[in-house]
Amino acid sequence: MRNVSEAPQMSLKVAQADMLEPFDVKVTSGPLAVRKALELVFDRLSPLTLDVEETSTVELVLAEALNNIVEHAYPPADASGPVHINIRHCKDGLHVQLRDRGRAMPDHKLPKGQLHSCDVDFSDLPEGGFGWFLIKDLSRDVEYTRLDGENRLKLRIAVAFRH
Repeated sequence: MRNVSEAPQMSLKVAQADMLEPFDVKVTSGPLAVRKALELVFDRLSPLTLDVEETSTVELVLAEALNNIVEHAYPPADASGPVHINIRHCKDGLHVQLRDRGRAMPDHKLPKGQLHSCDVDFSDLPEGGFGWFLIKDLSRDVEYTRLDGENRLKLRIAVAFRH
């Protein structure tokens, strides 16, 4: 007969075994950085067998965030620089942290990322912001900080907890 106090420990071990090990991906900003980063990330995520919707959500959120880093933190006029992606798989989804040493966000704050009306002339649509709307709409717990010359974007993407 098994000791009742052992049951929680056993279920904890099973839960930990089912989670993907945390991993880091590092790329250098530039024209192919986003594509390379996504390839590396999805290679490491492959044991999760994400469904089509989850895969699309993860890809869209990461592509938008990475494109912002490449275009705005390290614009073409500046030197390229490192982009670090850390991903932890937890019961409530993928916890993602993106770090770079490029230019800071304006006022050290996330853009509002509001959805604008499309019932206006194309030339009257505001520049930017739609990517941030997508990031905020498709992920949770989005936070930005600038610390010691480094941009840090944290977010969580809900995916099913399975292998």
